[in-house]
Amino acid sequence: MGKVMIMNHPLIQHKIGIIRRKETGTRDFRALVGEIAMLECYESMRDLELQDVEIDTPIAHMTAKELKGKKMAIVPILRAGLGMVDGILTLIPAAKVGHIGLYRDPETLKPVEYYCKLPQDCAEREIFVVDPMCATGGSAIDAITQLKAHGCRHNYRRRRG
Repeated sequence: MGKVMIMNHPLIQHKIGIIRRKETGTRDFRALVGEIAMLECYESMRDLELQDVEIDTPIAHMTAKELKGKKMAIVPILRAGLGMVDGILTLIPAAKVGHIGLYRDPETLKPVEYYCKLPQDCAEREIFVVDPMCATGGSAIDAITQLKAHGCRHNYRRRRG
């Protein structure tokens, strides 16, 4: 299991406070969720590896940095995680998007999958599972189980709002 990151940046806290207000409308709520996801994405990707690449600028040849390793994919847990996708795509627009649909069985209280559509090459990607809700963690565990069943091994990160 990866490390837990507490997102206590003042801008994140400020925006969470706004979305909790009863007078915040739907349009503003959606925009703020996207902004919060973007800020969380920025913080959570702080440890991604970089590699040196040789490039030509208009002035000279130089060594620049670029992300090293796997391509990325965003997999929201439906439906609540959908609101986080656009904010993350703002930072990593080349990421593929998959979807995992889960609901909680009212009798067993266990998550039940009703939909799973992942990028064909998901096993080759670093997967970011996004969900703004986390109570027991059952949905996150089931989503990661689905990723493993589709060949993804140790290349997922969970983000929540």
